[in-house]
Amino acid sequence: MNRRHALRHLGALSAAVCAAGPALVRAQGEKPITIVVPYAPGGTTDMLGRLIAQQLGTALGRTVIVDNRPGAGTAIGASQVARAAPDGSTLLVATSTTLAINPWLYKKLSYDPAKDFAPVGLIGAVPLMVVVHPSVPANTLAELVALAKSRPDALSYGSAGNGSPQHLGAEMFKVATAANMVHVPYKGSALALTDLLGGQLQLMFTDIAPALQHVRSGKLRALAVTSRKRQPTFPAVPTVAESGVAGTADFEAVAWQSVVAPAGTPKAFIDRCSQEIARLVAQPALRQKLENEGFEPAAPGAHGAGGPEQLAAYIRSETERWGRVIRASGTTID
Repeated sequence: MNRRHALRHLGALSAAVCAAGPALVRAQGEKPITIVVPYAPGGTTDMLGRLIAQQLGTALGRTVIVDNRPGAGTAIGASQVARAAPDGSTLLVATSTTLAINPWLYKKLSYDPAKDFAPVGLIGAVPLMVVVHPSVPANTLAELVALAKSRPDALSYGSAGNGSPQHLGAEMFKVATAANMVHVPYKGSALALTDLLGGQLQLMFTDIAPALQHVRSGKLRALAVTSRKRQPTFPAVPTVAESGVAGTADFEAVAWQSVVAPAGTPKAFIDRCSQEIARLVAQPALRQKLENEGFEPAAPGAHGAGGPEQLAAYIRSETERWGRVIRASGTTID
């Protein structure tokens, strides 16, 4: 299934969730809630934002609006929410890029992730899959690392651009294993995937959904996934941590999605929203659909899940972890 079909299925599920609930009503005297999505409409993050809007609208009896504010690596949308009044009328679908990666990438950032936001709840994460072109003589991750070390700069990997999750996931792997691979940034992961399929690149750390059909058809070979557990879509593909490669025993590189509010937002509102987000991602039908598309919904007991305090601790740990990777790689964006 390609990415367009995957998103279409999520859209259908979104409509079903909306239809299942009662009509949204606006409580007298209350402002609508605006959920800012720092990406263009149609992507996974946008779809998750719309599902959350439906859940909160039904549960709180308030009008909930999704406002797409793409650009500047999510900084445009994040800045808007950072400046918003902390009155319970504004939320942000914030990603690992927004909260844990951008502070290290940008010399000047228009918001402060640590001070401008109040954590609400974790939605889930998107793991990456390590895929190689069939011409690459490596059937396991250990063989890939050995090949990279024996042929310095001979292996090139593509990404959606400098500082993207695909780029930094590969850089984390390079730091952990000392594998020698050359980064080739593209303007979008679709272009990189096209060149990988054509043999211009040797490998890629890619989102799972767009690679599904190519792995199943044999046009690409999957060596590992970057999550802590194997993925339902490819249960035979091991995790990086299972590869046995030195330095990868605790490896994890995922792009996660969460919800935050402007700092100072009333705790009662934050706690209620956190409960509703947890209730949404616990729905069995939604969880199965998301997992089938390569998304890991937050689960009780998982790091970052459980409520605002758990998410705050997870953001701090992820900020430190990605900071080490970015400093080691030397990646910056003016």
